[in-house]
Amino acid sequence: MRAIITATELAHELRPGVTPPVLLDVRWQLSVAKAAGAPAFDGRAEYAAGHLPGAVFVDLDRELAAAAGAHGRHPLPDLAEFGAAMRRAGVSADRPVVVYDGGQGWAAARAWWMLRSTGHPDVRVLDGGLPSWQGDLSTGTPAPAEGDFVPAPTAAGLLDADGAAALARTGVLLDARAGERYRGEVEPIDRVGGHIPGAVSAPTTENVGPDGRFLPAAELRDRFKALGVSGDTRVGVYCGSGVSGAHEVLALAVAGVPADLYVGSWSEWSSDPARPVAVGADPQ
Repeated sequence: MRAIITATELAHELRPGVTPPVLLDVRWQLSVAKAAGAPAFDGRAEYAAGHLPGAVFVDLDRELAAAAGAHGRHPLPDLAEFGAAMRRAGVSADRPVVVYDGGQGWAAARAWWMLRSTGHPDVRVLDGGLPSWQGDLSTGTPAPAEGDFVPAPTAAGLLDADGAAALARTGVLLDARAGERYRGEVEPIDRVGGHIPGAVSAPTTENVGPDGRFLPAAELRDRFKALGVSGDTRVGVYCGSGVSGAHEVLALAVAGVPADLYVGSWSEWSSDPARPVAVGADPQ
């Protein structure tokens, strides 16, 4: 099953006379200004100003994550609450889902990963997000029929802190954050800068072109091969809090490479002073 869909393909699936996919609008933005006390990005307001016709807004912080705490800034949500939120949005097990955000792709990828990892068989991300859409937008609030999707417990594809540390030694653990955060040169959010010892710097921003769309699959495969991903190598990804890391997992999926996600990521790892921290360009 393809992990992404183009705006042209989506327009075809939304043509009159056919059953459309469920559309989820997951506009969200990491704001360093928020950490400094400035007003946070308001995805719901952006949604209200214009969204794909029929799309339902999904709040990443409240419906795709639990409250921040010992397990990071965006730990996994309660499974029952996540399922209820998806059913309210009209998500059913036998109907395709397309998720999009404001173009960065991180939030949409988190929704994609959450649904796929809990058993939904057909979820795709709109490549390039809302900016790629050339059709009309709506300001109405749809009231979809209740869906029937019941999420299964997440197990496969999920790493905890110990699993991430082990994978950095036995496989390939990719750090999806900006290179300067990986190297420990700056750290605007978490307690300390640096990376998990053995992890390889692989900024997720380098998986897309200037238009925010993913590079061709062949180019992504070459990129990940250069980072040590080849053959049957087990691959894991982390980031700051399990959002941009989901985008890297999505990029790997486009390249045909399965990968695990460490949801707690650096926000969990760095919160424990007993865990080792590496700095500089060298993985170790």
